[in-house]
Amino acid sequence: MRPASQVDVTSSEPPTTSTRAGAETPPNGLAPAETPPPGLASAETPPPGLGPDVFKTAEMPLAAVGSARAEAEPSRFAPGFAAKLNLSVDLVLVVAALLISTTMMGHDLHLERTDVWVLLGVGVVAWLVVGTALCLYDVRFADRERLDDLALISIQVMVVTVVLFITRLVMGTESWIVALSMFPPLLWPSVALLRLKLFRRLSVQEQPLDEVLILGVGAMGRLTGEDINAKHRRKVIGFLSFSNESSSTAPPAPVLGTVKDLEHILCTVPVDEVYIAGNMLKHSAEMQAAVKLCENFGIPFALPAYHFRFDRARPVDDHAISDGYLHFMTHAFRPHQMALKRLFDIVSSAAALVALSPLLIGVALGVKLTSRGPMFFKQKRVGLHGKAFHMLKFRSMVINAEELKAKLEALNEQTGPVFKMKNDPRITGIGRFIRKYSIDELPQLINVLRGEMSVVGPRPPIPSEVEKYAAWQRRRLSVRPGLTCIWQVSGRNQISFEEWMYLDMQYIDHWSLKNDINLILKTVPVVLTGSGAS
Repeated sequence: MRPASQVDVTSSEPPTTSTRAGAETPPNGLAPAETPPPGLASAETPPPGLGPDVFKTAEMPLAAVGSARAEAEPSRFAPGFAAKLNLSVDLVLVVAALLISTTMMGHDLHLERTDVWVLLGVGVVAWLVVGTALCLYDVRFADRERLDDLALISIQVMVVTVVLFITRLVMGTESWIVALSMFPPLLWPSVALLRLKLFRRLSVQEQPLDEVLILGVGAMGRLTGEDINAKHRRKVIGFLSFSNESSSTAPPAPVLGTVKDLEHILCTVPVDEVYIAGNMLKHSAEMQAAVKLCENFGIPFALPAYHFRFDRARPVDDHAISDGYLHFMTHAFRPHQMALKRLFDIVSSAAALVALSPLLIGVALGVKLTSRGPMFFKQKRVGLHGKAFHMLKFRSMVINAEELKAKLEALNEQTGPVFKMKNDPRITGIGRFIRKYSIDELPQLINVLRGEMSVVGPRPPIPSEVEKYAAWQRRRLSVRPGLTCIWQVSGRNQISFEEWMYLDMQYIDHWSLKNDINLILKTVPVVLTGSGAS
């Protein structure tokens, strides 16, 4: 199917039969650009007795969106399952290829030697780091072309082989201990074959990764929704219609209202991206307003790449507009750095949980023995693009703290929707100590490991605070929340709420791995001294 955004230019409805009949057929055998996909003409015909505006008022209340998600038939696998399984299998293949390569060269395996295990470990770590840097195991890896996958696998095998060769030279290990001659020809075909024949197919059976909202119920919007649903990588949660726009065919998801309702919907329903499938000649003002709103909220959005019909012309870079849309974000797009950031989150959180396990067990027992209630406090927080999750902390307050909060609102010492008190009477004895040194936050390493949080990022707010956010403040939800950020190393409770928000925007607008490392280094002395905490 050709891109949905190329369906029409001067109208939001499909071309007429007379237009299609006179279209010239290109010599390459492709259907002319004006010809809609098979079934489009018949799909536009309303059922007997129904007028062309039958679907115009078929709007679905926002409260029903959640129930519609629950009623949807669940897929077999969770998002990212294929990528994780692929990585695990490939790591096993790396070790197996090194051992088999050694035996194929006529050498015995000396597993009792330390240098053998060091080289095996280097091979695994090198494969993991290089694969992450190349985004080889990105959750959206199946969206790449097969040849692109093969090219990345080739680069990965070569780089890891060179790393192993250099490591062996530095260690002074004999070449027959771990032979590398047959390592690339053994590893490359096995990794490539499993990727192409198994894991790419497996990823299609996963649940949708993202939830998108489409503006426009005409032919372009409807075909965009059908194309997105057909790929099974994203889920269309609903449509919004432009003014004076109607469709004689029901879109593949509920109509939630009009474009004027966009701000209310973005405040109510988590949305990963907004597709603006409008007609530039008819809806330019509404499309511009939608773009501005998405920029304020920090929500990624997509605009049609085609505003004209083409018979033979093709874009120079097909990959940039593979779905017929130009995609935009409100902060710098650095996929390779983001992949390394996620790898760092996984490794550091897992290592910290193991290393700090005696402290975690001791604090948990202290909380349980010194006050009534559970060891952990589980609170609903708002994460990336407004998606809710339960954040973990050691319980540092009495069990009815949330009930007492309403009585203490008048004593709030923080500006804005956030509640902070220096001498909060709800805090327990041990709670005051663990809050001072941020020990109560350590269980959030589990949230980091799950992917709900990151080590560095804006602190996750509670839903009641987000409801009071101004539009520009909601942009802090455009990145994954974290354990520490600029606010934590700038005085924490000693700065105002508005300054806090501006610091988070500064982090988002100037994000880089280097800045993350600097923030982690600055956080350590702040935590050890307990400065700025209440």
